[in-house]
Amino acid sequence: MRSRILVIRGGAIGDFLLTLPVLSALRTQFPQAELVVLGYPHIAQLAAAGGLADEVHPIEARALASFFAPQAPLPPDLTQFFASFALILSYLYDPDEVFQQSVRRCSSAQFIAGPHRPDEHGGVHATEAFLKPLERLAIFDPDPVPRLNLAAARNDLATATPSSRVSATYRATLAVHPGSGSERKNWPEARWARLLERLAVLTRWNLLLVGGEAEGDRLDRLAQYWPAERREIARSWPLAELAARLARCAVFAGHDSGITHLAAALGLPGVLLWGDTSEAVWRPRSDRLCLLREPGGLEALTVERVLMALTSSGVSQ
Repeated sequence: MRSRILVIRGGAIGDFLLTLPVLSALRTQFPQAELVVLGYPHIAQLAAAGGLADEVHPIEARALASFFAPQAPLPPDLTQFFASFALILSYLYDPDEVFQQSVRRCSSAQFIAGPHRPDEHGGVHATEAFLKPLERLAIFDPDPVPRLNLAAARNDLATATPSSRVSATYRATLAVHPGSGSERKNWPEARWARLLERLAVLTRWNLLLVGGEAEGDRLDRLAQYWPAERREIARSWPLAELAARLARCAVFAGHDSGITHLAAALGLPGVLLWGDTSEAVWRPRSDRLCLLREPGGLEALTVERVLMALTSSGVSQ
């Protein structure tokens, strides 16, 4: 019977993606173990899609609330679930260790508590903060770069038969995510509009506009600046589906956001429009994304600078 390892990780898209090196290190150190993630399924599905998790279970299960109440009766099904693991690594916010003590009541697994978030002022990158607890497992100096290997999706075009594609009409695709979880992290929409308007003329690229509820009607407004036959809108797509589509793109542009961390983990080149977040802690660990930052903030970042960075990316225009 295979030993089982559980990684518990909530948080937003970026938080989860910055924890991918933990899953990768565990996969490398314990190749025969069954690796299970307890998290938000719509986000954690990325780990399964990338081969870094064998199972994904929902962290929002109502019965899990009893594990956060001291000495509360524990549901039998969750008791059996936690008892099935040899190792449990938790990144839950649990300052009083109530959850940890509840798990110990029903499981003999080795329990390791990791940080819910890195120290914003410590100067240590988030991936390194999340990897630090693995030293208790004698895992030292693992690869700190989040990597999501969706090679099959990226190679779809290359492996297509001549009858299923027309190479002469192939155009590289620019993926743009013009939003984030906070408006203060966003470049002004008017700048995006001018950038897209100029790129549509200067390049032969296709455009993939990425967004969700946070972007509202922004995607529709910006789409008007690109020829209809060369654009596609990815609105609120499931993350695994979006990741597969992004993996087939040639270049990316976005803000400090979870989608940018996804693009970085997929290895996309491009530009990252950065505001006032700590680079040392939160910058995507990719040397293929050019970080653009101005002392005066995003308002001071010009269309010309972003345009030059994108058209100098080496992607065929």
